[in-house]
Amino acid sequence: MTTIRTLRNVSGLDDTPCHLASAALIMVDCQNTYRTGIMQLEGVEAAIRQARLLLERARELKARVIHIQHDAGPGSPYDVRTDVGAISAEVAPRAGEPVVVKAYPNAFVQTDLDARLKAWGVKNVVIAGFMTHMCINSTARGAFSLGYSPTVVASATATRALPGADGSTISAAAMQGASLAALR
Repeated sequence: MTTIRTLRNVSGLDDTPCHLASAALIMVDCQNTYRTGIMQLEGVEAAIRQARLLLERARELKARVIHIQHDAGPGSPYDVRTDVGAISAEVAPRAGEPVVVKAYPNAFVQTDLDARLKAWGVKNVVIAGFMTHMCINSTARGAFSLGYSPTVVASATATRALPGADGSTISAAAMQGASLAALR
């Protein structure tokens, strides 16, 4: 029987998760919009609890922390001027923790995220937040493309069901599993 391996394994790249103490923690879109209503994610409350624990650990280790907040403008589910677009209280930034506001799924696109990480001399990034299939995927791939070594904390991510190309519904669990497998 052939062992299934990732492209990283086949290419000889290290896929060992980095240590939080030697990384920057990027908290992506941990916003209230994902907790209720049209954008509510399956498993979001458990993921926020895990994200809070991860954030607390990063703070204990004095690791760099950056919060990412998506803004799609007034009236959108990502309106940062309203409670729906606010970062959830459990994982809200503390004084000195920068917030990078983005308009695209990849948090590096048209933001100063890369410049901030380079100024800190960071090579490893730990990524948590929402949605796994979209902004976590895009940001992790963006980080890799820019030369960073990204680690996604699966328990601190969540996503939602999506319509399939054939009209079927792809469950949140299937989306989550496939998204995390693809990122490996």
